Amino acid sequence: MAVTHADLAPSTKNSDLGSKTGAFLMVLSILLGLFCFILCLIAEATRSEVTWDKGKGIESQCKYSGSGKLPLLSSSGAFLALAMAMIVQHAYILIAVSKSDSLAEIGWDADSAFAKTLSWQAGFFFVATWVSFAVGEILLLIGLSVESGHLKNWSTPRPSCLIIPQGLFTSAGVSGLATVFLASGLYITVLRAETYFQERENTRREILEASVMYASPLTSPAERFNMRTVPNENPSSPRQDQNFHTLYHYLRAFDKNSSLV
Repeated sequence: MAVTHADLAPSTKNSDLGSKTGAFLMVLSILLGLFCFILCLIAEATRSEVTWDKGKGIESQCKYSGSGKLPLLSSSGAFLALAMAMIVQHAYILIAVSKSDSLAEIGWDADSAFAKTLSWQAGFFFVATWVSFAVGEILLLIGLSVESGHLKNWSTPRPSCLIIPQGLFTSAGVSGLATVFLASGLYITVLRAETYFQERENTRREILEASVMYASPLTSPAERFNMRTVPNENPSSPRQDQNFHTLYHYLRAFDKNSSLV
């Protein structure tokens, strides 16, 4: 069975950016972001509202429309799903980048326009991801604190009621979606950078191997095929052997002529 170059190439590790594990984790984080968005929509639709009772001679009192358990559970699930998506994406990217030798060249190749572009893109995606994540989690924490404040005696009238403004959970869900997609953009940018530097390193290695091969001295075809080795002698050419035999025959003929005289 013939051995190809692909067989000799190193296999892709699970910690590499272009591995199947990386693609699976990115898809998983996006699904977690979608799950977070759906839970935020449920929390928005079931959030507690307030009704006011205005009686004569008494102060106005408010009552909650529900206990807030369902929006509390939905927002809690959305908070955890977004946190898990962020941890999965960034933990994997950090591990893959720390083990990549190709990405280490970005710091040594500061004059490259392509390296500068990738660095700016990666920096933008990194900062934008964390800002979006922070906004989404803060909004969810606000919703959690408000909805957990009237779990008991929610139907009892009270002089003041604290409620969540309309659209808060929806904004948190949109921030969660933006977080996972921005993190995916960061992953794609880092993967492009690694692929670029790997291709450049492979090209450099091929050029170096070709230069070493062609730099070695080569013998001419005449020297390869006209030279032969005689036992216990130095290599000699056929022309030298022909002269030697000619001189030998000449001496034999001279000995014959001398004996006749």
